[in-house]
Amino acid sequence: MKRVTQGLDGVVVATTRLSEVDGTNGRLIIGGFPVEELAPHARYEEVLFLLWHDRLPNAAERDALASALIEQRALPDATLWLLHAAARTGVEPMDALRMGIASLTPAAADVGDRAALERVAVSLVAAFPTVIATYWRSRLGLNLPPLRRDLGHVAHYLWLLTGVEPDPAVVRALETYCNTVVDHGLNASTFAARVIVSTQSDMCSALVGGIGALKGPLHGGAPGPALDMVFELRERAACSGRSLAEEADAHVRAVVGSGGRIMGFGHRVYRVRDPRADVLGAAAVLLAERAGDAQLFADARTVEAVTLRVLRECKPDRRLDTNVEFYTALLLHGIGLPTELFTPTFALARSGGWTAHVLEQLGDNRLIRPAAQYVGTRHSHWPHAA
Repeated sequence: MKRVTQGLDGVVVATTRLSEVDGTNGRLIIGGFPVEELAPHARYEEVLFLLWHDRLPNAAERDALASALIEQRALPDATLWLLHAAARTGVEPMDALRMGIASLTPAAADVGDRAALERVAVSLVAAFPTVIATYWRSRLGLNLPPLRRDLGHVAHYLWLLTGVEPDPAVVRALETYCNTVVDHGLNASTFAARVIVSTQSDMCSALVGGIGALKGPLHGGAPGPALDMVFELRERAACSGRSLAEEADAHVRAVVGSGGRIMGFGHRVYRVRDPRADVLGAAAVLLAERAGDAQLFADARTVEAVTLRVLRECKPDRRLDTNVEFYTALLLHGIGLPTELFTPTFALARSGGWTAHVLEQLGDNRLIRPAAQYVGTRHSHWPHAA
């Protein structure tokens, strides 16, 4: 019997130049750059170009890509109708995003035509902000503000959601987030996208598969619960008269004791602190200081410190450090996004990585077709008819 690796842990199935996840040393490289150098400084359009072309763009190339994204922001009437219907019926945001992207029909592109494939990638990445905002505004009973040509990809997303001129500091914070999570090795959603396109299916189908995988709470669906825990503990402390640290200690011990999981802590790959947590934590601090509202961040740091201490006491044989979800929640909350849009915003950011992996897969494609170890019976017989 062949050795079975559950969850494909440690199994190398592809080579990539897009990102390196070093779980032992807590390091993330995106397109050759340490995430802490790239994310706080680059525009999202620059990171897209980097992932698609393996180099940073010059000013003209960056502006050309930004203009191409602007040209593709409008959605077809059928997609708009579908999103409004989804809003009326109370469809969950990630389901609405999946439906909206699935309804798009980009021009067909031959798998060997790189330029045509990139045009498809542009059209899909450009659609994510408009799809999310159209659904969300419709759910609130609001019309979408007019599309603009003077705002970058990330700033335009904020404009569409709020109809308010985006604050440059908030744009920078969200851009830092998008750059930080744009790609992360062969994670579940990226692997799903590569499997789909390896059949020579279309790029839109691959991204829809990525959205479906990202929806799961074990992958992209946990930032909301991580923030909910902080709010719940603050409320308990206010009602009980105990300190926030005492409430956090009791909560973590109860969850761990019952076999539960503390969202925002621990990672499948990282055996030390997730480097993305530090990048997003620094961005959250800057945002909180600028807004003059540092209390939530201070309380979150208290909850984080207590959680780490208790986890090390209760599970000394496991490394359960802070992961990207914890500070994602703080940063996106500080930006003003509702928790329901945390995972769709993650998908918006990750769409750049998904398209880059699709392009990479098609550049040297082989159908991804792993084997399974059969453990069922081999001696059953069909029952005779009466």
